[in-house]
Amino acid sequence: MGAGFGGLYLVGLLVAGDDVPAGTRVSGVDIGGLSTAQARERLDSGLGKAWSEPVKVRLGDSDGTVRISGISLDTEETVARAAQTGADPFTVIGRLFANGDREVEPVIRVDETKARASLAEEAASYDRKAREGAVRFKAGEPVPVRPVTGRSLDVDGAVEQLASEIPGQGEDPVRLPVRTTEPRVGAAEVERAMKEFATPAMSAPVTLTVDGRRIEIGPAALGKHLAMKPDGDNSLAPVLDGEGLLAEPAVASALALALDEPANAELRLDGGRVAVASDGKAGQDVTASALKKAVLPLLTRSGAARTGAVGVKEVEPTLTRDNLGRLGIKEQMSTFTVDFESAPYRVTNIGRAAELINGSVVLPDETWSFNRTVGERTEANGFVEGVIINNDRYEKAAGGGVSAVATTVFNAFFFAGVKPVEYGAHSFYIERYPEGREATVAWGSLDLKFRNDSGKAIYIDARATDTSVTITFLGTKKYDEIESVKGPRTSVKQPATREGASGESCVPQTPLEGFNVSVDRIFKDGGRTVKTENFKTRYDPRDEVTCD
Repeated sequence: MGAGFGGLYLVGLLVAGDDVPAGTRVSGVDIGGLSTAQARERLDSGLGKAWSEPVKVRLGDSDGTVRISGISLDTEETVARAAQTGADPFTVIGRLFANGDREVEPVIRVDETKARASLAEEAASYDRKAREGAVRFKAGEPVPVRPVTGRSLDVDGAVEQLASEIPGQGEDPVRLPVRTTEPRVGAAEVERAMKEFATPAMSAPVTLTVDGRRIEIGPAALGKHLAMKPDGDNSLAPVLDGEGLLAEPAVASALALALDEPANAELRLDGGRVAVASDGKAGQDVTASALKKAVLPLLTRSGAARTGAVGVKEVEPTLTRDNLGRLGIKEQMSTFTVDFESAPYRVTNIGRAAELINGSVVLPDETWSFNRTVGERTEANGFVEGVIINNDRYEKAAGGGVSAVATTVFNAFFFAGVKPVEYGAHSFYIERYPEGREATVAWGSLDLKFRNDSGKAIYIDARATDTSVTITFLGTKKYDEIESVKGPRTSVKQPATREGASGESCVPQTPLEGFNVSVDRIFKDGGRTVKTENFKTRYDPRDEVTCD
């Protein structure tokens, strides 16, 4: 018995040699009866290129191809497995009696880092975030937003799937696993929101009543500040931006006409001390919260029911007889006057700007703005066409002459010792202003601002005549004295001569050199200099312009 078993073992060793048993297949490739070297060669040519060529894949309902790196067939290990190279007696003798086909699983090498990286680009182009259903408002019309299911490639699962089957076997692509994310707000909820709220909301204006006045707000203005967003129950609920609607120009201007602004107490100097010339009075205001509370219920109504009252609150003035002392407005901090040649447009525009500035109260650490206080220089705001400087030449535009007020304000806060925040000089020098201590303004591009760092409130008194404008700052002096020291003109450049535009728009101008100038603002306390600030200004040459 022992001799027979040993004989079979010896015969098995002699028969097997290095050959792969007959009938052996690896993923459909027949390598039976081949030497191990031949089997490796056949697998390399038959299966080895499976991942090196573009692989057909399916992601959800989409077919495509991807290039994969990091996954390959280990032909040496696969052939070794197929050859059953074990030398133990049972394996050797078993090969003598084996018959029929046998399928051997291929051995796949996977470099996960490379494989994941090769799928990253595919994931980036395939993945998309879920989009919630929504309703938007555009130009006074409701616009439904279709919900979209989110999807993403399962990169780890895709690597595992690609390593578990040989690409290119048959016509079917390799199906890669994907994840989907359903939106919380679906199409049915969007349809409901359109029907029950959005469409009625944009169907007509709403009308608010304020102290007997009617203010109409149209769908276009409403839609700018209206949205529908998911609430806790994944339903779309209306959200109105009360702050934005309150700032909407049409709404703000209508409310300004309907409401009384609080008026500060007017002040005067009495023997060097500040006194109350007339008491202020309370005004009215509409808050963003009150506006939202009034408007929202009207949006789903129709006809006369789209009209409702908005609540107002009383607003006390910043400056009253009672709080004058607490605010620290007790003395003159500075005063400055600019003289100008009388002209109808100058008288009107300078007077209107002074009227709008007069009585301004700037609390400690607040920033005062010329443009915000005076507003846009338009006919509706009380201004007329005059001469301005644009592109280094005189031309006509609304608000001409207002720079005289800006220059006066600049010098008032210069000598009050407060901090400049934004300012800009004229492009070329104008002789009636102090060199290096003047300012201009332009709506939407250049403002004149200062921050009240004096520690106490500041009251601005502004007065204009037909030939001058005077700005006075009242408050509490932080320094005993402010001096101005101007340096010489440097980098002088001579002007040129050019012709102006033809027609009535041409404004002639006389020539003047361009130059640099430096001005020191010197702060003194007890006769001693405590600090110095330097202001540098560059003036372009003022070319001579002649008109036909």
